[in-house]
Amino acid sequence: MNVTTQIKQWAVDRNLHTANPDKQMLKLFEELGELAEGMAKARPDQIKDSIGDVYVVLTILSLQLGIDIDECIAMAYDEIKDRKGRMIDGVFVKEADLKEGDE
Repeated sequence: MNVTTQIKQWAVDRNLHTANPDKQMLKLFEELGELAEGMAKARPDQIKDSIGDVYVVLTILSLQLGIDIDECIAMAYDEIKDRKGRMIDGVFVKEADLKEGDE
């Protein structure tokens, strides 16, 4: 059983899959805040934990909304897999968003 399946089962066992998705969104922002704090304070363990927490929260949110998280990830990857662009000041800018002077 992969970790995503374990997360889903954990959520079902605790009836989180039927809970209010609005509350899960609040939890997502809480976890993103912890990730931002970890980044700001250069705390690698907090960063790793927070990234994991964000994934757990998104997995549970997808259950609550009746959406398959794996399908979401596949859709996102399909959208970016052939994307071209450039790094500008440490940020990847997709080709469609580049201005004439950036190219």
